[in-house]
Amino acid sequence: MWCDNCLLVLPLRAGAIAWAVVIAAYSLAGVGPSDEDVSPSNICDTQEWFIYGGIGVGVCAVACINAITLSNRSLVWARVCHFLWPFIIVICGVRAIFMIWELNRGKDKIIWECQNGGQLWNTTPEAGYDNTARFPDGICGPGWQSLFTAFIISILVDLAFQMYMFFLNWRFMKRLMRYTEMKGPYGNYYRA
Repeated sequence: MWCDNCLLVLPLRAGAIAWAVVIAAYSLAGVGPSDEDVSPSNICDTQEWFIYGGIGVGVCAVACINAITLSNRSLVWARVCHFLWPFIIVICGVRAIFMIWELNRGKDKIIWECQNGGQLWNTTPEAGYDNTARFPDGICGPGWQSLFTAFIISILVDLAFQMYMFFLNWRFMKRLMRYTEMKGPYGNYYRA
């Protein structure tokens, strides 16, 4: 016996589309802070900042494909998304571990920057920085531990959202597969 509404916060199809749009929106918006306000040198020493952003764009792309799949009721694309979501979730989990490790490793730099009026760590005009480059005040206000805790919680919420989207996609795919097997009172009524 199937439970069509188990663990559903919203109606299956419309709720899954809304959930995919939310994931796509915050994944794409999360790529934006890689500009000069939050310089990659504040947290990361290498070009991994672009890898993190690329993964965010990948999550956004899969969520958009999933939203289009749900709106078109496509079994083929639902299976494609069902294949892609586990890889995305594992990659995002590994990304989360590296991001937490990098943030913890750069803790001393961030604390130093906050204690010195937002002056960036190890910035000189010879390195290509001007004297106006400052660490954002919004990061220094709540304190290091609050920032670190909020960062970890947001990463865990992101992974939970993606796992729930995987569940919704699986649930919708199973509903489509079951729909093609239905038989009406006058024979094979529901099959195309």
